[in-house]
Amino acid sequence: MSEVPDTMTGAAADGTRETDWLRLDPRTVLVRVVLFSGVLAGAALPVTFALAGPRPLWQAVAWVAAGVTLALLADIVAETVRLRRTRYRIGAERVELHTGLLVVQRRSLARERIRSADLTANPLQRALGLVKVRIGTGEHTGGSESTLELDLVTRAEGERLRHELLARPAAAPAAPDHDPSLATLDPRWIRYAPVSFLAPALGGAAAGAVMQVSEWFGAQAEVIDWIGDRFQDVSIPWMIVVLVLVATVAGAVGALGLWVEMWWNYRLEREPGGTLRVSRGLFTARSVSIEERRLRGIELVEPLGVRALGAARVDAVATGLVKDEADKHTDLKTLLPAAERPVADRVAAQVLREPQPPTGAPLAAHPRAARTRRVRWALGSALLPVAVLVLLGLLLTPVLLYAAAGCAVVLGPVALLFARDAYRSLGHAVSGAYLVTRSGTVRRTTVALQRSGVIGWTVKQSYFQRRAGLLTLTATTAAGAGAYDILDAGRSEGLTFAAGSVPDLLAPFLEAVPTQEARSTER
Repeated sequence: MSEVPDTMTGAAADGTRETDWLRLDPRTVLVRVVLFSGVLAGAALPVTFALAGPRPLWQAVAWVAAGVTLALLADIVAETVRLRRTRYRIGAERVELHTGLLVVQRRSLARERIRSADLTANPLQRALGLVKVRIGTGEHTGGSESTLELDLVTRAEGERLRHELLARPAAAPAAPDHDPSLATLDPRWIRYAPVSFLAPALGGAAAGAVMQVSEWFGAQAEVIDWIGDRFQDVSIPWMIVVLVLVATVAGAVGALGLWVEMWWNYRLEREPGGTLRVSRGLFTARSVSIEERRLRGIELVEPLGVRALGAARVDAVATGLVKDEADKHTDLKTLLPAAERPVADRVAAQVLREPQPPTGAPLAAHPRAARTRRVRWALGSALLPVAVLVLLGLLLTPVLLYAAAGCAVVLGPVALLFARDAYRSLGHAVSGAYLVTRSGTVRRTTVALQRSGVIGWTVKQSYFQRRAGLLTLTATTAAGAGAYDILDAGRSEGLTFAAGSVPDLLAPFLEAVPTQEARSTER
């Protein structure tokens, strides 16, 4: 990294000298050109085959090669100009960034508003010792207005910027932690990757990719014929089952590979000054910092497959973890990947500096009317396709009536099991300084939210909830998702709970009415 000449050195309003302007690392041009070359290479192949149809192959290759060369030269010039016009400065009160290709953009962030300074590096950047530094305020003002990106600087410079920007004066000297490491990678956690919802999604994507690539080469019909030949003596239902199993296996393998790339070298540690740092990544290294003063609680996430194996994931409920288009595929809030439930509870307690995890507190059951609502929803969802098949069977062919009967036999019990599990998952409680709520079946979540972090309550009651004596309470906070629901709680019990968990917030709006106490439900 080289400094900009003294002509770019500014002065503060009081006459004191500000930090000199700095430039990005010159190897930024090399990295961007190499990445752009990969994009061009990926696009060149299908374009070449598309052009080779009406003309000789050598002519199509020559045209594509000329286009690629011109695009690379233009990219080299553009990246060189961008590098020379990009500079940044870490001042006493503001972080400033001037960048742009044709038009220079001047942007700055007040240092007192900065809440994150995260580092990422893909394999090429890691090989060159470079990182991207993403500085954010955590405000919900839209992506670029609340973040600055330094792309790229040396790793040493990135670490220096992270420590400098996140340094906060300690209010009082605290006893040092005996071990700053809260959790490290356990390779056995990989067994939870194939049971996540990502596996079937990756399997479907793999099947779609095979068909798309075969279409590029004009061989999609051959691929379909080859699959048909393999199953020529197999009935259509069994062929579908086999293909689904093959896609599932492919998705499981993909989920394993993605887990290794995302969570290899994982480490959760508490740094001096009260900052939680999550570092991870095999090829692309990531480092995410969360100030403990921004932490408002934790969320224990248990997808159905992971929960069946007795595991859970730990997410942070914190302010300032705002996503935009640049990081929509990352998990900035995840503190611990899916791990054994005792490990998740231990990490949750350590993160919150509590002797016991609030998410392990016993929860109050919800009225049986909540179970009735879930049974109706589940049966309605299961019987809808059955009704469609019956209607089509009456109009088209009786075969669909047998299919409807089969669906009813299979989907009915499954729907009842999901409804029962959804009801058993409902619960709420107060555990010390935390409000705890749990709900969900396909994706069960248990949220422990600081009672001091609740800034409002929303009480919702539909027509059917009024008839059943139920209501939904929503705790509003400035952190995490912004609102967390207590679904289908008893009317009087729910209002009493909300008024007692956060005193003086809801109580002024309540009027005591002498009613018979509702009977408590058993879990």
